[in-house]
Amino acid sequence: MEIKVENLTKNYGPQKAIDGVNFKVETGEILGFLGPNGAGKTTALKILTNYMAANDGDVYIGGKSIKEHGEEIKKHIGYLPENTPLYMDMPVIDYLKFSGRLQGVPKEKIEERVREMIRVTGLDKEKHKTIDQLSKGFRQRTGLAQALIHDPEILLLDEPTTGLDPNQIIEIRELIKRLGKHKTVILSTHILPEVEATSDRILIINEGQIVADGTPDTLREQAQGNEILSAKIEDADVNEIFNTLQKLPTAEAVDFINKEENTFKIQSKPQNSSKREVFKACVENNWTLTELIPQETRLEDIFRNLTMK
Repeated sequence: MEIKVENLTKNYGPQKAIDGVNFKVETGEILGFLGPNGAGKTTALKILTNYMAANDGDVYIGGKSIKEHGEEIKKHIGYLPENTPLYMDMPVIDYLKFSGRLQGVPKEKIEERVREMIRVTGLDKEKHKTIDQLSKGFRQRTGLAQALIHDPEILLLDEPTTGLDPNQIIEIRELIKRLGKHKTVILSTHILPEVEATSDRILIINEGQIVADGTPDTLREQAQGNEILSAKIEDADVNEIFNTLQKLPTAEAVDFINKEENTFKIQSKPQNSSKREVFKACVENNWTLTELIPQETRLEDIFRNLTMK
């Protein structure tokens, strides 16, 4: 089910938490909704679930306006808030039955849906425990199970791996990827590896506005700009090599990476590559080129450049 957000705006007094946001999520796509704390991610998700009203703009889910068809649209959405509200004294299996009834699952199908959610989220050994006896990871799984109990076409996850240990994080990521094969998923997080590991596309929000939209590879290409090479050149004085590299016709700037190890960083001029020129200089000067590696722009660098004030 497609999600379309148009000119979404939400004010808290004079502060704009969301400022004229526009984006679309295709059916079956996992969208990583990335931004620093306080960027507006949670506010946007609350509007998408119809928990909170926007000041301006609209959300269309399956082509229907959330303003006009909010209650109907809720039936198609599963939501895992950042701090999952659970009834701690209830056994897992009873809580899921209760959640199924709240979500309108037909009475005759509740048992079947609970069994399926326990299987999908790996809760079989924990199903008879009360929720307060569960680890943080299994509480997150229980939260996911309640979000999925009514088999929604859209899944909204707000910081789903917060507080989990590395093994639990990997398990939750794998579960999200499996779910994304059949559902439209928005994964809100400020954790960069999270979106790289799970998402088809990344949306970066900062101070209530979308500042980037694309796949990880697309964002890197857009941010890459000039080619940057790491070169290790031996059999010559390091300063002689440095001076020669600076004179390359394609080189914008040259710097040392490690002077003792004869490694250099070469930034090429826009629309130029220095690979051939570096190789040619080594041949002409009888130097040994032991490394020539393009440096990839990291997603961390892109995120920092887009979100730093």
